[in-house]
This record gives sequence, C-alpha cells and structure tokens, in this order.
Amino acid sequence: MEFKRAISWRAAVPVAALLAGLLFATSANTSHGVDLRVVAHDDGVSFAERQQRTVIGQTKQLADLEKQVQAETSKAARSDSRVASARDEAEQVADDAGMSAVTGSAVTVSLNDAPPLPGAQKGSVPPDYLVVHQQDVQAVVNALWAGGAEAMTLQGQRVISTSAVRCVGNTLLLHGVVYSPPYVISAIGDVDRLRSALDDSPDIIIYKQYVQAYHLGYSVKTEDKVTMPAYTGGLSLAYASALQSPSASASVPAAPVRTPAAPVTSPGLPVTSPGLPVTSPGSTPSAPPSGSNP
Repeated sequence: MEFKRAISWRAAVPVAALLAGLLFATSANTSHGVDLRVVAHDDGVSFAERQQRTVIGQTKQLADLEKQVQAETSKAARSDSRVASARDEAEQVADDAGMSAVTGSAVTVSLNDAPPLPGAQKGSVPPDYLVVHQQDVQAVVNALWAGGAEAMTLQGQRVISTSAVRCVGNTLLLHGVVYSPPYVISAIGDVDRLRSALDDSPDIIIYKQYVQAYHLGYSVKTEDKVTMPAYTGGLSLAYASALQSPSASASVPAAPVRTPAAPVTSPGLPVTSPGLPVTSPGSTPSAPPSGSNP
C-alpha cells in the first residue's frame, strides 16, 4: 500500500507542477505586464485616466493611418479616374464636414468654476451654483453655431455638428478625452455676429447672473487670426435613432437648466448687478437636483 501511495504522489507532483506552470504562463500572456488584480481596487478616476491614455494613443494611430490612406488615394488617382472623381467629391465637402483646417478671425469664450465666496458660511450656497455645468458649455456652443460659426474648437479640439459634450462628474468628456475647467470655446466667423449671438442667448444671460452673484468665470475676447485643426474623429453615428412618434419624446427627461439667479443678500457676499434680469420679488433660485452632473 505504501509503495502504491508513493507512486501516486510521484505521478501527481509533476502533473501539479505542469498545471501551475501553465497557469502562470497564461496569466503572463494575458496581462501583458499589467496587474490583473487592479480591477479589484481600482477607482473611477484611475480607470478614466487609463482609458484617456488609450484614446489619445489610438487617435494618433488613426491620424497616421489617415495619412497613409490619403497618400495611397493620391497615388491611385493618378491612374484611376474613378478614384480621382471620388477624391474630388470628398474634397468639395471637406470644409463643411470640418475635415480641413480653417484660419480666420475668432471669438473665444472661457468658462470657469467660482472661487470660494468670501464671508459665505459653509452650506449657505448650493455647490451646484458654483461650478460650470454641461448645459453652460452647450449654451455657448449653441449660441456660436447660431451666430454663424464657420469652425469651432473646445479645449483645442475641433468640434462639428455631431460632437457631443458630456458630463463626467465635475469634468467634461469630449471625443474620449476628459477635461477640467476652465473650458475654452473658440469659433471662427463674423466676430460681431458671434458676440451678438452670445449676448442674445437666454441661457447665457442667466449664466451671467450667476457670474455676478457667485463669481463664476466668464470672459469673451476677439482674436484677429486663429487656425483650427481639422476634425479627425469618425463621422458615422453609432447610437442615434429617429423618434417614431411625438409621444416618444415625452419620455425623454429634460436636462436640468439654471433658473434666474436672485441677488445674494448675505453679509459680505456680492450682490447681483443692477440691470440683469432676475426672478420675481421674493423668489429664490431652485437648486439643481441633488447630485446632478455639470
């Protein structure tokens, strides 16, 4: 019996060692040098940072591949009239699609969170009043498009009609890259029309009340010559779909909006400047939903 048991152990040990080695080799091949246990103790910020680095690297690869495609297209166009015709058609709509660089006079808008209010007691002002929200950035972008913007950038990235600005906590996500304030939006076009569109925007008028009352950041400047890069992202919509009936739109929750800011009357705090539209006497601004995103 002891002899048989010894033989069994001798056979089991090499098998166990072989399986352990196979497991180690599989783990090493799968991880590619990355700790596979990181998910267990990871947080959202670290995950977003890793994904952002991935997006930046893939964007560079995409730009290199696009250059190769353009070079091959030009080469093929010299001997194939069909390729030449398709290239010429694409070049005709490149400007409208944002696929080419643009230079011209521009209006640049900067939005920033408010600094700590002097003399304010903790909790006396809702935190949501003191930060730039997604709707504020969208209000500026929409006003500039309405003012006839020929090209636009946000944080230096070219944006087009299908670009989406999304809120991620207290930051903004654009084309897979996360940005913190200040948010800088520039638009090329007729600078007088662009500035007029900003001044006439109802959403920006309300935002300016918060600028006066709570010191949110807002500045507008005109630049004589700005060059904006071509848009390098995809043009296909992956998730958009048309609403089938008017009733379907009723189920879509509306984005929270700022209400007109009432003057701040607490001692030591600034008061809304005269002339800005405010709420009716006795009314106070309603805070955005608790935990709402910028």
